[in-house]
Amino acid sequence: MVSTSAPFAKPSDTRFDVCIRGAGIVGRSLALLLAAQRLRVALVHNPASLPVGHSDVRAYSLNLAAKQLLTDLRCWPEGSACTPILKMHIEGDQGGDLDFDASQQGVEALNWMVDVPSLEKNLAAAVGFQPLIEERNEPVSAPLTVICEGRASQTRAELGVPFDVKHYAQHALACRIQTAVPHGQVARQWFQNTHGPEILAFLPIGGEASSEWAIVWSLTPARAQELLTIEADQFCQQLFAASQGIAGNIQLTSDRAVWPLQLARASKWTGHFSIASGGAPAQAFALAGDAAHAMHPLAGQGLNVGLGDVQELARVIQAKEFWRPLHDLKLLRRYERARQSEVWAMGCVTDGLQVLFAQPALPIQKIRNWGMSGFNQLIPLKKWMARKAMQTPESTFKSHF
Repeated sequence: MVSTSAPFAKPSDTRFDVCIRGAGIVGRSLALLLAAQRLRVALVHNPASLPVGHSDVRAYSLNLAAKQLLTDLRCWPEGSACTPILKMHIEGDQGGDLDFDASQQGVEALNWMVDVPSLEKNLAAAVGFQPLIEERNEPVSAPLTVICEGRASQTRAELGVPFDVKHYAQHALACRIQTAVPHGQVARQWFQNTHGPEILAFLPIGGEASSEWAIVWSLTPARAQELLTIEADQFCQQLFAASQGIAGNIQLTSDRAVWPLQLARASKWTGHFSIASGGAPAQAFALAGDAAHAMHPLAGQGLNVGLGDVQELARVIQAKEFWRPLHDLKLLRRYERARQSEVWAMGCVTDGLQVLFAQPALPIQKIRNWGMSGFNQLIPLKKWMARKAMQTPESTFKSHF
């Protein structure tokens, strides 16, 4: 049992079944799923995460399972806020090539690039129409508290839950650009070693006929800071060279944002915390989303994994025995066991690729590029890998509305 500070040291508020700390995409999605089960939810807002005056340059790659979940919640963005990806082309640093094609997979899209502000707006509107969700600026106590505050979660720290972090010698630089050539719904990624190990991703946004891209560029910290501060024209020239001019002239259309990259996982995802009053009802916590785990963005799976947490926790609660309370650790550990294995596997994949392509030795470069091109010829294995990343709609948790 974890001893915690004041926000937890009081009896449960009988008006709420669940308190969700964090009103981002993961927190709002979970609130909607639990309210659909007739649970009373307190949704506690995050502190402002973006500096005043800065544009939001985030765009997420969402798979079929995430799309089905958000469609069920009636929050899936439409029009230019959602761009289906039909093809993906990956290039190594010594001639390696890897391609994925939606038509070869027999699916409508490999994934969808979703504009974050549009998705958040839809989720906020849906929460506003749900009478069983009450939005709060301060936490309340409840039988179950779900922590969705992100990787820098203060509540997780208060609970004393260790967050094991492996810091990469890379920072991510993100921005939005417009190019002379439309993206054609093709996502592109380059593994490079010109200025040290770098991974550049051109992610189509703005709709099917657009020439807009979301850029995520993994760089050494020093180079990331350099590219953050140089003039826009110079930055576009560097980006043009790194992308081999694949989309023509580049225009920067947003601010640039930089953050450090890491692989991280909480040592435990569920538990009880102590209550000041000996006769008070028990309370429990569960971690979800980035509060529970973080990984390198090279595979674009961060939010997919977080929404997987949401689906599994909602499924476990819906399937619980009628006599079992929400703070029952045997119940919550069903969620923990199911999610930790998948998150561990995805973390190993992203970490392995990052480590492999960070090796500067020429023999290793040649071997990894040979392996990439060889894998590209193994069609059945490539199809299996793509389907694991996409997930199928049948694996998606279905809510009843």
